[in-house]
Amino acid sequence: MKAKHIVWAFVLSVAALLSGCGQSDKGDQTQEASTEIKVGATPVPHAKILEIIREDLQKEGVRLSIVEFSDYVTPNLSLNDGSLDANFFQHKPYLYEMNKERKLDLVAVADIHIEPMGFYSTKISDIAELAQGGSIAIPNDPTNGGRALILLHNKGLITLKDPSNLASTQADIIENPKDFKIVSVEAALLPRIVKEYDGAVINSNFAIPAGFTSKDALIIEDRSSPYVNVLVVKANNIDNPSVLKLKKALQSPKVKEFIEKTYNGELVPVF
Repeated sequence: MKAKHIVWAFVLSVAALLSGCGQSDKGDQTQEASTEIKVGATPVPHAKILEIIREDLQKEGVRLSIVEFSDYVTPNLSLNDGSLDANFFQHKPYLYEMNKERKLDLVAVADIHIEPMGFYSTKISDIAELAQGGSIAIPNDPTNGGRALILLHNKGLITLKDPSNLASTQADIIENPKDFKIVSVEAALLPRIVKEYDGAVINSNFAIPAGFTSKDALIIEDRSSPYVNVLVVKANNIDNPSVLKLKKALQSPKVKEFIEKTYNGELVPVF
């Protein structure tokens, strides 16, 4: 009887071992079966927001790869040529302008947040202190340049021919009573060179990592701004299962809470 028990114990041990191996292999297969999605983003706040949903996507079988960019052009070109599966860094007017200018076929699939644009200065503490002939730096890309000019118009610093035209340029300025010198600079460089001017109009995703807050802005956009930051993909990829999971994760209560608690009004969730 003892020998029989020993034989059965041995058989059960081998069976358990083989069962464990089978589960391990199955786990490895599940891991290998997960799908990678490469998303281009500017470091702050977009990449930070993506980071908090990495584990959630992993549980859904999607491995999130975040590719950081410091400019506004490359992420769209990389998405268009297939180097990326999606990007998250831009607002709708900029996307529409890039599609038109570069003949791209990119679409917004999810509205996430607004980043109020503000006028910052290290030389003055009140906008009324801007002197005659003062210098103002603004973004050099068409949509953000127009956005900056509209902000200056709304504060009465300049007058635009049509302040509803999001593509306004300096050629559309019909009144500049204090003869401000308005200089166009690459958006990412504005926080670094703001000291060289009397002030600069800076996008929040570049102002925040440079240490500026909305309280530092001498002028800031109203929260009703139409410049909503969006998740973008190629038109032929909108129904991709991984894209749909990414969209759901970005519009989750978890992300909304993160934005509200982390940025205290610097970013405003719109979902």
